[in-house]
Amino acid sequence: MALSLLFAGQVRAQPQELHGQWYGAAADWAYAGQPELADNALTPVTQLSRIGGRFFFQGDFDVRDEVLVLDFKNSSVIGLFHHYIFNAQGRLVAGFSGGIQSADENPFLLRHGRELHLPPGHYRLVTELRSPFLLAQPQPYIDTLQHYRQAIKPGNVLTLVCLGILFSLAFYYGILAIARRNLVDVLYVVFIAGNLVYNMTGLLVFPDLFGIHWFYLISFPFLLFVNWAYILFLIGLLDIRRGQQPKLFRAGMALIALYLVFAVVAFFKPHWSLELVRVAVGLSLPYGLVCGVVRAREGNPTARIYLFAIGAFVAIGIPAILLSGAAGVYTYYVEHLGLLAVTAEAMLLSFVLAQQFSMLHKEKEQALAQAMHNLRAASTDTLTGLPNRFALQHELRQLPGAGSLTFIDLDGLKYYNDSYGHERGDELLCGFGRELRHRLPTLAQLHRLGGDEFAITHPLGDVRAVEEALESAVSELRRAGFELAGASHGSVCVSENPSKENLMNLADERMYQHKRSRKNSVPASA
Repeated sequence: MALSLLFAGQVRAQPQELHGQWYGAAADWAYAGQPELADNALTPVTQLSRIGGRFFFQGDFDVRDEVLVLDFKNSSVIGLFHHYIFNAQGRLVAGFSGGIQSADENPFLLRHGRELHLPPGHYRLVTELRSPFLLAQPQPYIDTLQHYRQAIKPGNVLTLVCLGILFSLAFYYGILAIARRNLVDVLYVVFIAGNLVYNMTGLLVFPDLFGIHWFYLISFPFLLFVNWAYILFLIGLLDIRRGQQPKLFRAGMALIALYLVFAVVAFFKPHWSLELVRVAVGLSLPYGLVCGVVRAREGNPTARIYLFAIGAFVAIGIPAILLSGAAGVYTYYVEHLGLLAVTAEAMLLSFVLAQQFSMLHKEKEQALAQAMHNLRAASTDTLTGLPNRFALQHELRQLPGAGSLTFIDLDGLKYYNDSYGHERGDELLCGFGRELRHRLPTLAQLHRLGGDEFAITHPLGDVRAVEEALESAVSELRRAGFELAGASHGSVCVSENPSKENLMNLADERMYQHKRSRKNSVPASA
């Protein structure tokens, strides 16, 4: 029902399913070209074995005055087929071969269809089918050439669009994996690449466009790469750790070990490989759901988005896994449904990865902002808000050859601390820093080194402007009530010592020389 609604355009289709009888045949049974199979040593079957084999179909159909196309419904995963067309007299009038393992060219892109140019009349079809395994029950049907050409277009477009999306995702995240060196991205690319190989083989892209006819590309990529890559991808994506989620982690490792056993079994029993893939996918889905639910309940934000992705795959993919055919649907295969499911999952998983990358980027920005905040805090004097000694050392490394350094010793701090308390002394320090910074040239930078010591750097070495600003700031402090405030200073140019090794010592010496030479009228100088 769901498939009929999804592909509603097929309900009004004109194709006619050929009703007849399937027979199982031994590998060594020789078909002699007879139109009647019931009298031979063949075993009638109602369903073809999923592990493949050799089968014959016999059914009748009528031809009016029109060109017909003979094809299979339900599935394109067919190893080899040969159609034999007999007229009412039992004479062989046409024959066609094909299949994934066949080198015969398909007249219709990505299809097993064969044109029937037959005069009106009654005919019998005998189809021989050999296949290592079957994804779904292939069933011959006929359609008019005109209708068939139109009917196959949506399925082919769906195939090419979905494959294009998967290829684009694989390419993008492959480049991203190289740039980020992220294992989760690598496993996601492996998951997509395996699905690409499977779908491009099962939907005839490899056979039709590239002449690649190795049938086991349908199952071996899943057994060798996709299943275990998906489990590891899930463990990395949801951050499942041995110590924190031991049961989920051990279950994932057990599944990977089981899939490796499946790969070994498939090497010796290749006909069973697709059935092993079904089992593996059937185990991976509930494991993914359980992991998503558990991690979402634990507060993992990625897990919540992941549940949408796997939910979409389950909704579309389970019918593709279980469905062997659908009434009224001819030119869409079960493989189309599976491709649509994995494309939807891959796209949603890409959103999960994008969200995770966005979260990591946000966390990185927050960490960088915190680091910058810490750096500013480490470089800033907490009392005055001025750059501190650490910032000065960095500033000196950047100071050009024309620059200058001025050391300042503020007078009066000890007096105000002792006489009025440290709050008054702090007012003196903050007022001095504020007034001097306001008066300094734009390019000059004021620093507080600690206590009553300050320093000024100027990239152009304008010492005179710095000293004038210093005198003006001290005058403003005295007018503001700090009558005993004063300042001693000493300046040095970078050109005097280009290596900058002794700039601070030299400025400090000159500042003390200036201090000793001044006639300080303040009774309690620092």
